[in-house]
Amino acid sequence: MKKIVLVAFIVYSATQVNAQEKRSILQLNTITTAVPFLLIAPDSRHGALGDAGVASSPDANSMHWNAAKMVFNEKEMGISISYSPWLRELVKDINLSYVGFYKKLGKNDDQAIGASLRYFSLGDIKFTNEVGDPIGDFNPAEWAFDLGYSRKLGDRFSMALSGRYIYSNLTGGIDVAGQNTKAGTSFAADVSAFYTNPEANLFGEDVIFNLGLNISNIGAKISYTDDAIKDYIPINLKIGQALTFELDDYNSLTLLTDFNKLLVPTPPVYATDDSGLPIFDPVTGEREIESGKDPDVPIVTGMFQSFGDAPGGFSEELREINISAGLEYWYNKQFAARFGYFHEHATKGNRKFFTVGAGLKLSVFSIDFSYLFSTVARNPLANTLRFSLKFDFDDFKKQNNQPTN
Repeated sequence: MKKIVLVAFIVYSATQVNAQEKRSILQLNTITTAVPFLLIAPDSRHGALGDAGVASSPDANSMHWNAAKMVFNEKEMGISISYSPWLRELVKDINLSYVGFYKKLGKNDDQAIGASLRYFSLGDIKFTNEVGDPIGDFNPAEWAFDLGYSRKLGDRFSMALSGRYIYSNLTGGIDVAGQNTKAGTSFAADVSAFYTNPEANLFGEDVIFNLGLNISNIGAKISYTDDAIKDYIPINLKIGQALTFELDDYNSLTLLTDFNKLLVPTPPVYATDDSGLPIFDPVTGEREIESGKDPDVPIVTGMFQSFGDAPGGFSEELREINISAGLEYWYNKQFAARFGYFHEHATKGNRKFFTVGAGLKLSVFSIDFSYLFSTVARNPLANTLRFSLKFDFDDFKKQNNQPTN
């Protein structure tokens, strides 16, 4: 079973289109990339909000969602540790671990730095040759290390730039299907912005209004063999908003909405003859494209091309936008209840799920958890749990500096 899972994962991690028959534009036409673990919601708070978080209130997990938020943290420094068992419907030993950190700088706290480390383990895999004989065991894993810098450009606006090193080792150098394999590596960057207005007014009610934008994983393609075509990493555009209603001195309610789009070329529909065989250009030797555009383009070209290259035209472009919506309730800034929903079109992956979660803030640390309910039959994400622990260094210092009797 695990061998099958690994093969499925490698296929999922590649952008090469290996099912080249002619397809209807209404059929499945997903955009796949290498290292998709970079888009997994790593922490429980935002995991409970349907993966919405680009404009949420800042915390120690801002490096993943929107590094520009770091400078608006209320506290001077914080750290978060999260653990997520993953794909439990398929295998029992896949998991994602995440550590996030931030520190505010400057006399006016108008700057901040942050770092994060995510580690994605795929469990133990037994490799066999073509006749089923064992040839080695390996524990595939991927990880990414981030560093970010955030700065206020006004009382209500900030921007950030983050760098990321990505390492993906799926085979441990073992030959797969006669191919020599290697670990894939890449460098990437995020550019993000955040706007907050704590004195906004909506229908006569005072609200806190946040806007967020994050273009993440702008980086080099990745390859697992010396002669393979390099694959895109998941360059992603995330835009969202958050509205917080202070109901009274003890109760608050936040509504969040995020929109996500991969800035990666959409697989085209290739031309075939009457017998279903592929048609090749007699000059270039490349497969002829019936609709859509050539996905084998440079990174920046692919980012811009992704807004207008879907074989089905504008209607298919709209189907490539994923929607996340969340609701967060706080009582006395100590207890939180969270609900969320994530929607992905059926032809683009068909991830649809509800999420719930809760949080408890104590004097020095807070605990969060979330749970995922899939609305699609046999979804491998079903019953996903996440756990997070956040530390508040400001409260820790205050507690240690209290005079003793």
